Amino acid sequence: MSFFSFMPIMMLIFGVLIIVPFWVIFSKAGHSKWLSLLMIVPLVNVIAIYYLAFSEWPSLAKANER
Repeated sequence: MSFFSFMPIMMLIFGVLIIVPFWVIFSKAGHSKWLSLLMIVPLVNVIAIYYLAFSEWPSLAKANER
């Protein structure tokens, strides 16, 4: 078997390793968990990180209301 036969498996593993932590981060921030799928799209992932960093977090807004 050549190296290229392992590429789809490796891409799937790296995709999961990237998506799962951002799934948890977006959900804890109060945003949609599905935004974590943007992490596998080049350039869009950088925009999504800036969005996460500089937007108002709904979970913090709920905590401040109490």
